[in-house]
This record gives sequence, structure tokens and C-alpha cells, in this order.
Amino acid sequence: MLQVQMMMNKSKGKNGNGRILSDQSSMNSYIKSICDIMRRDKTKGAMQYIPELTWMMFLRILDEKEQEEEMQCEAVGKSFTPSLKYPYRWRDWGSPEGKKRKEIQDKGKLGDFLDFVNQDLIPKMKSFEKDNSTIKQKIISQIFRKIEKTQLASERNLLDVLDKIQHLTSENIDDTHQFPLSQIYEGLLLKMGEKNNDGGQFFTPREVIRAMVRTIQPKLKVKGRDATIYDPCCGTGGFLAETFVYLMNQEPTATEIDYLKHNALWGLDDSDDAFPIALANLALHGIDFPHIGIKNTLSERPTYIELFHGAPGQFDYILTNPPFGGSEGEDSKTKFAYKTGSTQVLFLQHIIDKLREGGTCAMVIDEGVLFRTNETAFVQTKRKLLEECDLFCVISLPQNVFVNAGAGVKTNLLFFTKGKQTKKVWYYDMSNIKVRKKLPFTLDKFDDFFKRLSSDKEQDKISENSWFIDVEAIKNKNYDLKAVNPNIKEKVIPKPEELIKIIEISQIKINESLRNLKEII
Repeated sequence: MLQVQMMMNKSKGKNGNGRILSDQSSMNSYIKSICDIMRRDKTKGAMQYIPELTWMMFLRILDEKEQEEEMQCEAVGKSFTPSLKYPYRWRDWGSPEGKKRKEIQDKGKLGDFLDFVNQDLIPKMKSFEKDNSTIKQKIISQIFRKIEKTQLASERNLLDVLDKIQHLTSENIDDTHQFPLSQIYEGLLLKMGEKNNDGGQFFTPREVIRAMVRTIQPKLKVKGRDATIYDPCCGTGGFLAETFVYLMNQEPTATEIDYLKHNALWGLDDSDDAFPIALANLALHGIDFPHIGIKNTLSERPTYIELFHGAPGQFDYILTNPPFGGSEGEDSKTKFAYKTGSTQVLFLQHIIDKLREGGTCAMVIDEGVLFRTNETAFVQTKRKLLEECDLFCVISLPQNVFVNAGAGVKTNLLFFTKGKQTKKVWYYDMSNIKVRKKLPFTLDKFDDFFKRLSSDKEQDKISENSWFIDVEAIKNKNYDLKAVNPNIKEKVIPKPEELIKIIEISQIKINESLRNLKEII
């Protein structure tokens, strides 16, 4: 559990702001104030200022965490080797009280601080990619992977941003939050995922992820061994982070916590932009060794996979949201038994193959994949799913769940366990829930679903919004898996001549009412 203990400056007055950040809303508001400073410089969009905030906040939290670790080691007589030394620790240059920062500012020469950040600090962080670096240092180098210099051209703006980030400490954040500093990313990644920011591909609403994790209820141990968790298109790490949070809430032992922090979580993504943000996001959650890499999962073309080395061939849990509507080239198609250009169909084949016997998957999928039966690979892949796995649940989500990510596509959630054939599928329909930009889809919308899911009685799972379909009925429909609620009667659309008759009768009634009104007047 990441509860960073403030062991440096205990005076709120020194950081210039005694404000307590008590909830997600106040956290988002505070982060917005930092982004506003960045926007008045050159970082106009979220795709620019989020990578900038990522490396700054990471160094801030890393320094606090390493000071805590150092004091713990001293208390038990152990030695401690920090990832960074003077003058590269946040306390040296980022803090208003930092020795290096004061040294530079005392010279009084404008631009010297920017020069230190651009010409000394950032190159030093990137240099840790070399082989003799520690794992933590290699993670640092990858967070700085695409950073050449600070996006901020104004030294004053840079200092103002640093001073605000200095305020993000455990003493200034309500300690009722379990992972307070990681919550910074809630608002940031939402902004990154908004339409026109080109980041929608990275963002799955956190409430949907939490519902998916809670549905499959991952365990710390599977058949007596430590569980492994995988996301083949991990984006900014949301599924891995939320699974870690869930497992940390299961009261793990010290040994299990160490395993979760260092060996449990694995992910791939082919985006250079998402990778450093994912590393920082997972580190903010307290994951010391995120085993994630940059690689096209389907074509298997690697870019950077050093941290992913040693990955198991199959996994106990897979939680993921493959890209909607993607199209793959021949190099990807050749890797799979059923050839298609559809990214989601290929990912479904990949996921089934990567699950251990008895392993469970929760995934988001475009509804079009479920009902399409006019392409052989779609039908073959869905047959593979039903024959090799128990597809125990399909949730039909509302139309606009991904509206804040700029996608209006209709989506479903699939839950399946490998090793047994599907006998029947339980469907739950949420499509009647209204979702808008200012009316987001929240976890409480799943309350009835979770209540019915927890029951062992099949009858308790049946309602006006939920039903079972036998696998033979699905086969008879050529593996059409779309959720069609049998309890909703289709509206009968009148024929044209009937509509004309209805309009004529209505017009007669309107004319009669007008005549009566005139007589009264």
C-alpha cells in the first residue's frame, strides 16, 4: 500500500499552500491549476502537459518514497542505495528549499535553472538505460524515454509548476484515500482521453475497470501458486493498477505484497506515448517493478521489452480493452489460426491462447464483433471462445460509456474462464442507462448486477434486464453473441398508410378544438 510518509519539510507554510486535498474533485481542481500554468506557456494540450507532469510527479514521489525507505533501513541497521543522488533528487532541485535550486537562484542569472533541467537533469535521467543500472533506474530512463527538454519555455512558469507539485504530499492529502497520490491520474488520464486530444485509445473509464475486476474477483493464489495478471494492450496501465489495488485489499502477507509489487503484473502496448505514463502510473500505485514493454502484441514486433523479459507463456488473469475498429496487416494475420484484419478478433484469439487452463478473462469488446457472422474468422473465433472457454457472462453496456474518450461505439463486457466448454451464457443488459459527458457511467450502476452475480441460484440471476441463453441457440444463430433482451418488446412501426390515417384523425380533432375555443371567446 502506497502511503508516502512526509519526512522532509513538515511546514505547510513553506510550500506556500496549506490547502488540504480532501477528495477526487479537489484533487482534480488542484491538478487543473497546475495545467493552467502549463497552458499559459507552450503546452496547450493534454497530450503535451501530461507527459510533462508525469516525469515531474514521478521524481517528486520517488524522492519521498526513497527517503522513507532509507529511514526504515537505518532503523534496522541495513544499508540503502538510492536511485538518485545529489543534485538530481527532487529535494535538491524541485523543492523551494532545495540546495541546488537555491544555489542556482542565488546567482541571479535568468535561464540558469532551465539550463540545469534541460542540459543536466533530463540527460542524467535518460542515461540510466545502460545495462549496469538498477531496475528502478531503468524505469526512470523509460519514463524519460521521449523527453528531450521541459515543455516549459518560461523559467517562472517552470518554478511555479514545481512549487505546486511540491504541495502534493501525504500531509496535504486526506489520509482516508488508500492510494492518494495515484488518484492524481484519475483526472489527468480522463483529460488525455477526451475527444480531440488523440488519447482516447489509452483511456478506459475507471469505473468500468473496477466493475470488471470485481466481477472476476482475482485471487492472490491460484492452485497453490502465485497468480499472474496480464494486459496485452495496457495503455496507461489502468487494468493492472486497479487489479493491484483490489489484491492489496485482500490483506496479503508481507511475502505476497512483495510478489505483487515485483512479479505479478505484466503488460504490453505498442504506443511510445502511453508507455512512460503507464510506468509512472503503476509506480504511483506502489508497484516497484511493472513488467511492461513496448511491442505490437499481434505482430510481435518489439520496440522495448527489457522490463517484459521473463514473462510466463500463459497467465491466470487477463483484463483488457483491445482497440476499437483497428485493422491489422499481413504480419499480424499470419500469427493466428483464423485470418482477419480485425484487431479485436485477433486479440480475442491471442487472449484465449494466453490464458492458463482455469484462467479467467474480463475484456471490453465492440458489439459489432459479437453479432457479425458474415466473415469466417469472426465465426471461427467465437466458436473457439465457446468451445475452449466457459463464457459465463456478457454485459451489454450503454451506448455512450466511452463518450468522454471520443468514442460512441456500443460496447459489451465479456467474462470467460478457459478449460470448460460454454453450456449457457448469462446476459445482463445495461443499455437503457443514459450516459452523457456530464452524466458519466458510475460503479453504482452495477449494484443490481453484483447482487445477482453473487447468488448461486440461477433463478435469482433472471430479471427484466438479465437472462440465460443456451449455447445451442447461439450455435443455431451462427455464433451471433449479441445481447438481445427478450423482455423488451419491439416497437411496432405503423405502415405509411396507417401513419397518414393517424395524422388525418389528429388534424380533425385539432380543428374541432379550435372551433370550440373560438365559440367560447
